[in-house]
Amino acid sequence: MEHTALSLIQLGAVFFALGVLGRLAGKIGMSPIPLYLIGGLAFGQGGVIPLGDIDGFTELASEIGVVLLLLLLGLEYSAAELVTGLRRSWMAGLVDVVLNALPGAAVALILGWGPIGAFVMAGITYISSSGIVAKVLGDLGRLGNRETPVVLSILVFEDLIMALYLPILTAVLGGISFLGGLEAVGISLAVISVVLVVAVKYGRYVSAIVDSEDREVFLLKVFGAALLVAGLASAMQVSAAVGAFLLGIAISGSTAENATRLLEPLRDLFAAVFFVVFGLNTDPRSIPPVLGWAIVLAVVTTLTKVATGWWAARRAGMGKLGRARAGAALVARGEFSIVIAGLAVSAGAVEGELAALATAYVLLMAVLGPVAARVVEPVARTLQRRASRVPRAADGTY
Repeated sequence: MEHTALSLIQLGAVFFALGVLGRLAGKIGMSPIPLYLIGGLAFGQGGVIPLGDIDGFTELASEIGVVLLLLLLGLEYSAAELVTGLRRSWMAGLVDVVLNALPGAAVALILGWGPIGAFVMAGITYISSSGIVAKVLGDLGRLGNRETPVVLSILVFEDLIMALYLPILTAVLGGISFLGGLEAVGISLAVISVVLVVAVKYGRYVSAIVDSEDREVFLLKVFGAALLVAGLASAMQVSAAVGAFLLGIAISGSTAENATRLLEPLRDLFAAVFFVVFGLNTDPRSIPPVLGWAIVLAVVTTLTKVATGWWAARRAGMGKLGRARAGAALVARGEFSIVIAGLAVSAGAVEGELAALATAYVLLMAVLGPVAARVVEPVARTLQRRASRVPRAADGTY
C-alpha cells in the first residue's frame, strides 16, 4: 500500500507539472515539448529529485504516446496520398539519407569508434523524430499546409528505412551471419508490403470494422486496434510507429475524422509522458564531456535537414516560405535515435561515450526542432520583407 501511495503521488505530481508547463508554453507562444524534456531531466537520473516508483507505467505510457502520435498523423492522409507522396519523394528520401547519415558516421570515425560505431551514429543523426514532428505540426496548426505532405512522405520514407536498418543493426551487433541478417530484412519488407496492400486495397473494410456510433465502443476499438497492430509490427521486426501510422492510413472518410476528434486528448496525454520519459532517462552529468561534439553535430545536421526539406518542397512546387517550413519541421531527433544508441551500448559493441554523445545530441535536437519549426515562419517573412525593400539600380541590379 505504501508503494502504491508513493507511486500515485509521484505520478500525480508529474501530470500536474505537465499541465503547468503546458500552460506556460501556451502563454509564451511555443511548443511545450522542450519544457517537457527539461522537466524530465530535472526529475530523472542525476536530476534534482529522482523519481523511481513510476518507471513501469511511464515506460509503457511513453510507447503508447508514440503509437498515438503516429496513428493520428496517419489519419490525416489517405492511402492514395501516401503512395503518391512516396513516388514523388523517393529521391528526396535518398538525399535525406546521404546528407544526414554522413555527419554522424564521420564523427564516429574521427573519435575512433570504428565501422560499427560509424554505422550506429549514422542512424542516430539520420532519422528525424516522427513523434516530435507530428506533435509540432499539430501544435502549430500546420497539418493542412501544402508542404506537410512533403514532410510526411520523407518521414514515412525514413521509417521504412528504419524497418530495414534496425534488423541489420541487430545482426551486426549480435554477430549474426550475413544470411541471418538478410532473413530479418526480408521479414520486415514482407510485413510492410502486406500492410500497405491492405491499406490501399481494403481500407474501407478496416474503417467499417473499427467504426461505431457509440463513442465508448468506438474509442475502445480504435485504441485497441492501434495497440494490436503496433505490437504485431514490433514483433515482426517492424517499427511499432510504422504499424500505427499505416493503420491510420487505412482508416478513411468520416471514420478517420471522428477518430481524430476522439483520440486527440488521449494522444496529448500520452505524448507528454513520452517526452518526459526521454528526459527522465537522461543523466545530466553525462552531457558536459561530449557537449562540444554534440553541438557540432546539431549545427551540421540542422542545416542538412533544412536543406533536405527545402529541396524536396522546391521539387514539389512550394514557395520559399513553404520550403523553409518543410525544412525546419524535419530538424527534431528523438525516439529512434535513442533506440539505436541503446541497442549498440547494451550489446557492448561500441564505446560508452557513444551513449552520452547520442543523448546530448538528441536532447539538443529535440529542443531545437520545435523551436526551429516555431520561429522559421516569422524569420522567413522578415527576410522576404527586407529583400523586397532593397532598391534596384537603373540597370536592374541591386
